[in-house]
Amino acid sequence: MTDIFSRLKQDHDRHRQMLERVADTSGDSKERREAFEQLRIDVSAHANAEEQSLYAEMLSRPDLQDKGRHSVAEHKEADEYFEDLVSKDFDNPGWLTRFKTLKERLEHHMDEEENEIFAAAKKDLSKQRAQELAEIFNERKPVEKTEVA
Repeated sequence: MTDIFSRLKQDHDRHRQMLERVADTSGDSKERREAFEQLRIDVSAHANAEEQSLYAEMLSRPDLQDKGRHSVAEHKEADEYFEDLVSKDFDNPGWLTRFKTLKERLEHHMDEEENEIFAAAKKDLSKQRAQELAEIFNERKPVEKTEVA
């Protein structure tokens, strides 16, 4: 059975590919709009489900609270970038500049989670609990996708 860390890494790998796909588009094209919307929905649903599984657990543990709070704050920052980008014209040069900043921030966030946050949480969580959190994540993500769409 998959644990929460492997499950989140699967999404991160897909998000990295989705970021590249959006970055490879230009202007106000159907391709850019569709790729961006797929990215926005999947990243937002992922973050919400992650907060309801892994981060809810981390926030309940004093030694993991600071790392959990930091990641949740970065999720809020990403939401703000997405909201800003949705409100801009897709062919505006400022759109691509803003998107590149979002891409850098998300890549930083995923790397930080994989290299620091998950390592800290793995020390505290049993294998069984990490598997239970993956189940919670897998139950929540489809629900979140419909809510953020």
